[in-house]
Amino acid sequence: MASTVLRLEAVRKSYAIGTPVETEVLHGIDLQLDKGEFVALTGPSGSGKSTLLNIMGLLDRPSTGKLFINGAETSRMDEAQLTQLRGQAIGFVFQTHLLLTAFTALENVMMPMLLQRGHPDELMRERALTLLEQVGLSKWQNNLVSNMSGGQQQRVAIARALALNPSLVLADEPTGNLDTKAAESVFELMRKVNQDSGTTFLMVTHNVAMAQRCDRTVDLVDGMIVSEQKK
Repeated sequence: MASTVLRLEAVRKSYAIGTPVETEVLHGIDLQLDKGEFVALTGPSGSGKSTLLNIMGLLDRPSTGKLFINGAETSRMDEAQLTQLRGQAIGFVFQTHLLLTAFTALENVMMPMLLQRGHPDELMRERALTLLEQVGLSKWQNNLVSNMSGGQQQRVAIARALALNPSLVLADEPTGNLDTKAAESVFELMRKVNQDSGTTFLMVTHNVAMAQRCDRTVDLVDGMIVSEQKK
């Protein structure tokens, strides 16, 4: 039986609660992600995808409902506990990379480990080098990321997301700013990491063809899951 990495139970999210303009943007979301799955989250702009992603990434809290990460229920956790769990369990890949452009590829991949441990050491460097090799960027380890192509930068971002060996990677339109060739390369890389390591991926995408190549597609419309299709 597959182990559950993330589970949402009846999650709702409202803004401006208690005011005349109170708005509910998520309406009772139930969702489960199992170890090793590669899931696409699709839906039109304004459907609530970003809100849902922020909740799953422990960057925001649901108004009601429950969120479990690796079996741990998060509603009673304080901010310090949420930050610790997020660092241990979740990696992020964003559309715009959010890399530190004044630093090298190697230094960017080391950054999550440095933030966790407080000082650099050789084990961090070895881990970062291994990840850069995994994403095909060993030769560019000492290049400033500002001098790299968009596709290369996204590969650095994927390596950085894997630095702390998370059980879940949340990828928000990771190919949205890339040309067709680079987008295909980045998607195939994420798929390879998913298959080789068993890391669970949830990818937000508007690319229908790409979504159809995932293990499962979850379609969100007006804050509700309207369909799930398993391949």
